[in-house]
Amino acid sequence: MNAALRPDLALICDWIAPGARILDLGCGDGALLAHLAHTRGVRGYGLEIDAEEVAAAVARGVNVIQADIDEGLADFADASFDYVVMTQALQALARPDRALAEMLRVGREAIVTFPNFGHWRARLALARGRMPVTPALPAAWYETRNIHLCTVADFEALCRERGWPVLERALLDRAHRRGPAIALFPGLFCEIALYKLGRPRAAPQGGSAASATDSLART
Repeated sequence: MNAALRPDLALICDWIAPGARILDLGCGDGALLAHLAHTRGVRGYGLEIDAEEVAAAVARGVNVIQADIDEGLADFADASFDYVVMTQALQALARPDRALAEMLRVGREAIVTFPNFGHWRARLALARGRMPVTPALPAAWYETRNIHLCTVADFEALCRERGWPVLERALLDRAHRRGPAIALFPGLFCEIALYKLGRPRAAPQGGSAASATDSLART
């Protein structure tokens, strides 16, 4: 992993082929795209709604468009990119399922990260009658941007329903480490989930497509 990047972004870099075309949704200050352009020769664009972040991305030399992900990706043709990336933004969207479908329309593969709402700290807070405030979900309920939180089991169920094959999966703790507890009970101990998805397979049998990760995360 590259020490100059956030650990989750460094892991994503390992999933990106050199010379690829990339669309980074909610690209922030453009750190990921700038790093990939420098180290892997990628080409692409970032989408970001925050004006200050757009300015920071432009200062890094990133091609960035100020736009709202919730308004869709209608300006991009089918299969325009090799990868469409969205980190820590899925849970803040009005319709995450539609956003994922659009990512897989304009990209050959989609890479997405999100906090796992099934982590034991979140469950414990709910059992006490409180909304969770955890390292992966640090904002209080009245100031959070998150409106559609999900568990890893929820996410994998959606992928099966829509026929989106899971090509890669990394389930991590808050320090972005794998561990034996996550391997045994991913739904309980994973705090940050990273997935690489493929485009839907044609005519899936039995109403759902098989995933590279066949079993749901245990709850």
